[in-house]
Amino acid sequence: MDVNDIIDRARDSITVKRVYGEAIQQDGITVIPAALVVGGGGGGSGEAPALQQAGVEGGAQKGSGTGGGFGVRAKPAGAFVIREGKVAWVPAVDANRIVRGAQLLVGTALILFGISRLRSTRGSGRGLRRACG
Repeated sequence: MDVNDIIDRARDSITVKRVYGEAIQQDGITVIPAALVVGGGGGGSGEAPALQQAGVEGGAQKGSGTGGGFGVRAKPAGAFVIREGKVAWVPAVDANRIVRGAQLLVGTALILFGISRLRSTRGSGRGLRRACG
């Protein structure tokens, strides 16, 4: 597979059809789903000078190689809802992202609370010094 083939496949992968789904119509309402699509790729080739292998007859052979790859990631972004001639954007809610954010917030608060408790017990003479002395 050469670099041009990779570029052609990338062009076919990232199209408006991947971003906007087929429109769904029911009871006078049209819904057009949308997604965030991100892609990337790369490729390369190279050659190496001929190397003579010890004890091998037939002379030296020149080395060469090519390679490449491409990836696409898509996630729901929301949908356009068309009702009575008016368009509204309804964002997709990622519950996992909300939960991760809440966990990060609570974890940070607990760490800061623990640090403040350690500092206050050291300064007031309470804690280990008082229990041991």
